[in-house]
Amino acid sequence: MKIVFDKIGQSEKPFDLTVNGVRLEGSLAKSGYHRLALKGNLAGKVELACDRCGDEYHYDMKSPLHLTLSDEVIETEDDLDIIEFIDGVIDLEFIVQSEIASISNSYHYCEKCNSDDEEFEQEF
Repeated sequence: MKIVFDKIGQSEKPFDLTVNGVRLEGSLAKSGYHRLALKGNLAGKVELACDRCGDEYHYDMKSPLHLTLSDEVIETEDDLDIIEFIDGVIDLEFIVQSEIASISNSYHYCEKCNSDDEEFEQEF
């Protein structure tokens, strides 16, 4: 789902999008001259591989998502949750895919390995 940056005004514009089994619902509203505030919630299941045993399992992804979106380059250290859409088109699917990739690239243990304190070494 793509939205033109300039079409978002002061009043909140709701959206609802599902990508790869993860749903993002929320709203966009102008928060500054070149800034929009995205407030929403992510919910869904993401398939992950345990980094200890290699088994695949489903992770319940439920988290709030608060981002600042901009149509120009912003150099600040005050807000690190900024996504820049220089072309003036907000791509909500890209945001969801980025959040899924962020979770997938973290270190994960399945339930079995998370509760196991035994040292683990396996040769392949």
